[in-house]
Amino acid sequence: MIAFVLSMPNAGSWNGKWTGEGRLYARVKKLNKEEEARLNGKSFSYRWDDGWTACICCEKVDAKEAAKIRKKSVGFMGYEWMIDSIIKKGEIK
Repeated sequence: MIAFVLSMPNAGSWNGKWTGEGRLYARVKKLNKEEEARLNGKSFSYRWDDGWTACICCEKVDAKEAAKIRKKSVGFMGYEWMIDSIIKKGEIK
């Protein structure tokens, strides 16, 4: 299983902050061994023209850690499409 963890390292807001800071935005997906090996330990970023940047970090987790992440996560802010793009294309497009 791979945990996908979302952060916003560059916030284009008036105060330079992301309102989601300090919360866990994560999804866990069961992937095949090849996909896990390809994604484990990698980070992917996506930058919008307005200065915002999303970063998704991928990490292989076991079932126990996956359960903890699912329990603590507050969602993925509608950016699940980024996870799909990472899995299918190896980048966020």
